[in-house]
Amino acid sequence: MRLARSLGLPIASLMEPTKPSKVHLSDARGLELAAQVITRGGTVAVPTETVYGLAARADDDAAVAGIYRAKGRPDFNPLIVHVPDVTAAEALALFDRRATSLAKAFWPGALTIVLPLREGARLAPAVSAGLPTVALRCPAHPVMQALLKTCGLPLAAPSANRSGAVSPTSAAHVGASLGDRVDLILDGGETRQGIESTIVGLRADGSWTVLRPGPITEAEIAGVLGGQSAAMTSAKIEAPGQLASHYAPGKPVRLNAVEPRAGEFMIGFGDIAGDVTLSAAGDLAEAAARLYACLHQGSTAPQPLIAVAPIPDEGIGVAINDRLRRAAA
Repeated sequence: MRLARSLGLPIASLMEPTKPSKVHLSDARGLELAAQVITRGGTVAVPTETVYGLAARADDDAAVAGIYRAKGRPDFNPLIVHVPDVTAAEALALFDRRATSLAKAFWPGALTIVLPLREGARLAPAVSAGLPTVALRCPAHPVMQALLKTCGLPLAAPSANRSGAVSPTSAAHVGASLGDRVDLILDGGETRQGIESTIVGLRADGSWTVLRPGPITEAEIAGVLGGQSAAMTSAKIEAPGQLASHYAPGKPVRLNAVEPRAGEFMIGFGDIAGDVTLSAAGDLAEAAARLYACLHQGSTAPQPLIAVAPIPDEGIGVAINDRLRRAAA
């Protein structure tokens, strides 16, 4: 119980019924088993403050291949490498003043920084998908931090779901999406923020670009770096989450719906009710946390179609709308 408290887990989770052997609580025994799986090159689904990640050691080609194989992920799509602290990040990438400022402001937390890959960095080439850069993140979740420190390795960890499908915010989502494709699942309850990290790329000319919107807004990044996000000048994939069709629930999705049509599972927001709602109070943070859970409910509902109420395109709403547009593509 002391460990559960130190990891920020509900004590009630220790009283849950016995789970299938592949799913383990995020206690000392679960972390020990997860570290063993990681060390020998396997895959572990682990909670972060955003969504569940599918982790494998980032320094081993075969281990990284296991992530791609489990997700059915295109090999041109790079992976985020998770590290416990700035010191570990600096061993893998070239930090400048801007990167240091961002890390000081937002790490540990939901910001991924794309930086030039350091020569001699011990990372499998597949992690960066052939790019001269690497996407790095220092997560805040106590379970992911504990796993990183127990393993002593950088961990590649995209979202723990089939490529292009709805991202998981619970261990049950992971099991439903990946099933036997993952070696072990650490159950840390539902994730708090519920939407993937913001990704920012730092350019050689001194500019910066939000490559994927997320919990940390463009305005917050501008508050540290100054200026504003530069437009993306290439259609080439630079970071995870940039595929045109992504986060798909397996059914057609209609956006900006004020009421459902025949055959539609309605996801509401604010004053617009539905079969489920992202936030009856119109709270964007709550909507972000519930987004994937609601899409998962829509994917398993009897209705063949999904409709989603309008979401304000401001603050974290920018990230929510980004995910919804890709889900509907």
